[in-house]
Amino acid sequence: MPLDGQMRAMIDSQRNTAIAVSHDRRRVDEWQLALASAGIDSRLDWSTSGYVVLVRADDRAHADAMLTAFEAENPPPAPRKRESLIDGESSLAAVIVAVLLCAFFVVTGSRDAGPYWFDRGGADGARIAGGQLWRVVTALTLHADFAHVVSNAITLVIFGGALCSLVGPGVGLWVMLLSGALGNWCTALLRGPHYGAVGASTAVFGGLGALASIQLVRRREGAPISAWRAAAPMAAGLALLGFLGTAPESDVLAHLFGFTIGAGLGFAVVRMSAVRDRRRLQRALTAAAAAVVALSWALAVT
Repeated sequence: MPLDGQMRAMIDSQRNTAIAVSHDRRRVDEWQLALASAGIDSRLDWSTSGYVVLVRADDRAHADAMLTAFEAENPPPAPRKRESLIDGESSLAAVIVAVLLCAFFVVTGSRDAGPYWFDRGGADGARIAGGQLWRVVTALTLHADFAHVVSNAITLVIFGGALCSLVGPGVGLWVMLLSGALGNWCTALLRGPHYGAVGASTAVFGGLGALASIQLVRRREGAPISAWRAAAPMAAGLALLGFLGTAPESDVLAHLFGFTIGAGLGFAVVRMSAVRDRRRLQRALTAAAAAVVALSWALAVT
């Protein structure tokens, strides 16, 4: 007479014994392949613990020895540490800078409200050519109106926070500061004495450029980054450039310089993973960036 399910399970339990279990189907397939190469038949079952590899009870000792040797020669890869674009101290640095930009706007007011700060710190092509190089830095902290500073603060938190999380707050802030300052300087040289600009957007584009190059390099080196995630900074840069380019006072050339310089700096810092977690060094770099801005304004107002 045919066997019922309970009797079949009893006979199967006598004929087969569990030899290994895992939730990783790829690893289980490797175990079965190793057993098959040694002439040991196996089959799979499923339990709440994962995939269960079963062998005949008579093969238990041989299978144990085979899998032990296989594991010794082929250890499972170490689990990858999940990376977050936003983490504590790194993202906090971008938030603090954004808050400081808004606070400084309260001090300076809009460009229409009074010319003092803008006359002293704006990126003026003639004065930069005349040696007042601090203007390429001070101009990054000035904003024409409320909408200008708010938009730059928001994009700085999003993209600056992402960059600082990848390379550390100190390195990230320096990448944005250098790309913004050099972007202003290159634009002033190209456009000549009639050039004038203010705003942190050139530095923000520098951060986007750095993000784009860093993600590209890391993906090519085997990091688990999807194609869309690697292309996201580039797409965001193009979208932001198109959006800001519609504003009458937008400096598209400076934004392009900032993005390009930031991308170059990103290629330079992508291999600085050992620096990322050195908190003292990162804090020292952050303090140095703040000192450069403070010194630039000291030169501007004296």
